[in-house]
Parts: sequence; structure tokens; C-alpha cells
Amino acid sequence: MADNGAGIHAGEPTDEPGGGRTAGPLGGPDGRGRIVVGVSGSLGSLAALHRAVAEARRADVEVLAVLCWTPVGGEFGYRRSPCPPLLTACRDAAAARLRQALDEAFGGGLAGVRLRCQAVRGETGQALVRSADRADDVLVLGTGGRGALARALRPSVTGYCIRHATCPVLAVPRPPLQRELEALERHHHVRVRPLTVGR
Repeated sequence: MADNGAGIHAGEPTDEPGGGRTAGPLGGPDGRGRIVVGVSGSLGSLAALHRAVAEARRADVEVLAVLCWTPVGGEFGYRRSPCPPLLTACRDAAAARLRQALDEAFGGGLAGVRLRCQAVRGETGQALVRSADRADDVLVLGTGGRGALARALRPSVTGYCIRHATCPVLAVPRPPLQRELEALERHHHVRVRPLTVGR
């Protein structure tokens, strides 16, 4: 394992889809489950990370922070045109995003909680369900504000995990700041809509 500071460890990634699993037992001192949390760097996922740490501190179990990634162009595109250097760059970028998210959430330090982080190759919902594979795990996810079009084009990760996970799933509501930013963005789009010239 590579230590990237503050007791945070990253599992050795692999180049196989669904790879990058941390080796060895990750449960609490008496073999209990873990708090597995999906991390993307969004405000919602940072709120989920804080909630996961609070739950882990209360239950005295370990947190496994997971950032999921796929090659540029997706798995289908990569199978058609494999490029190992590009795959390595994607994996390294995912690990860097995960470290940055942890730094933003905790300022580089975290006391009283065992925290491991892992960049896992695979579609987000499937990879998170695979990572939280123990009946006594708890999978923590942030929820985001998504319109009908976004939901149609890209199904909800939270919904997928609720339907397929073999452990409890805790969906953390969007933080107030995220809701305010989304409201400002909607307002901004309304105000800058191009004017139609009358006939």
C-alpha cells in the first residue's frame, strides 16, 4: 500500500475492469463491516464522505473511500483500440482526483478514523456495489440534483446501488451550498437566454 499522508492508503490499482481492490481484511477490530463511500469530488460526494466518517467514528469501523473510473471513450472504446499508456494516465488521474477530494474534505488531516482510499476501474454503480460486498458493510452515497433529461440519458448511480447492493445504502442529501449553486446556475441560464428578434 502507498501512504499518501494522514494515514490514508491507496490500494494497488490493476488494469482489469473492477480491479484495484484493496487486499486484506478491512473490517473493524472485531471483524465488523466497513463504511464504503463513493467519492467523485462533487459537493454531494464530499458531504457523503463527511457523513461516512461520522458513521465510522460512531461505529468504530473503517472507511473505504472509492472513486470509480473508466478509460477515455469507455470500456467498449478501449477494447476496440487498446492503449496501455493512456490507461495508465487515466488510472493516475483518477487516483489524483481521489487524493484531491480527500484533501478538500479534510484539509490533509483526519483523526480518530481508519481511512483507506481506492481508485477502482469500472462503471460507477457496478464498481461501488462490488466494493461494498459484505453484508455488514454500509454504502454511503451523495445525491445530486438531476433533471429529467439527465436521468434519462444517465441512470442514477444511487438508484442502481439501492437496487443491487447486498448491504444497506445511505443516501446523503445534497448540501445546502450545492442546492444554492444549482439554483444560481438555473437562474443564470434563464437570464442569458438569447433574445428573439420580432418580425
